Amino acid sequence: MELGIEGRPALVTGASAGLGLAAATSLAREGARVALVSRDRERIEAAAARIRETTGASPVPLVGDVSIREDPGRIVAETVEALGGLAILVTNAGGPPSGDFGDVGEEEFGRAVELTLRSVERLVRAALPHLREQPWGRIVNLTSITAKEPHGGLVLSNVLRPAVHGLAKSLARELGPDRINVNSVCTGFTRTERLTELAAAAAARRGTTPEAVFDGWRELVPRGSLGRPEEIGDVVAFLCSERASYVNGVSLAVDGGESHSLL
Repeated sequence: MELGIEGRPALVTGASAGLGLAAATSLAREGARVALVSRDRERIEAAAARIRETTGASPVPLVGDVSIREDPGRIVAETVEALGGLAILVTNAGGPPSGDFGDVGEEEFGRAVELTLRSVERLVRAALPHLREQPWGRIVNLTSITAKEPHGGLVLSNVLRPAVHGLAKSLARELGPDRINVNSVCTGFTRTERLTELAAAAAARRGTTPEAVFDGWRELVPRGSLGRPEEIGDVVAFLCSERASYVNGVSLAVDGGESHSLL
């Protein structure tokens, strides 16, 4: 299927590894011109090199921290300068710390708000003038299945991921007349560095091993295996495409059928 995004300028944050890297790789493979963002210069340059090797594209590596107030605007400005515009925005950031309510204090809660929610708001604010200059635009938020179905030991994610979806749904209605679609992807158990960290934290709480935690998660997925990052990346690329022109305001679960939510 021709996705109609060849040559379209795209920005993917949190793209040095995991789901962000997978999304950027899928977009680059389909011909989009992609800027990648990470807090670590060495890691984002390595990610750009990997995408060049696997797709033949020439991604632009950028350094920034989306949880810092000033960085989203700067990141968008640098993307527009490098690519000549912006048509696609994929928001992604490392998940907030795991734990129950009693495990997180006010400072951790505040940092999680900046990382998980305010980063999306600020990126969208900075990107909108440029998206409106395009024939059509796409915003896709990489979030978590916790937006649909809270998980134990993830109170910060359970609280803040749904807020991102509330923002996305509001934006989808507001920006529809501008031909800018806004969707969110609710990722499930996908084998990434983040999931490895969560498994280690869960194992410590339960007095077991990370591999035992992984085994338990696999049993929750009907096919009996965890997701692969590229499976998420390809879904993101479709939502960013011309073919997804009538998909707007959706919170799409990509979790192998693990969640019990009907919608």
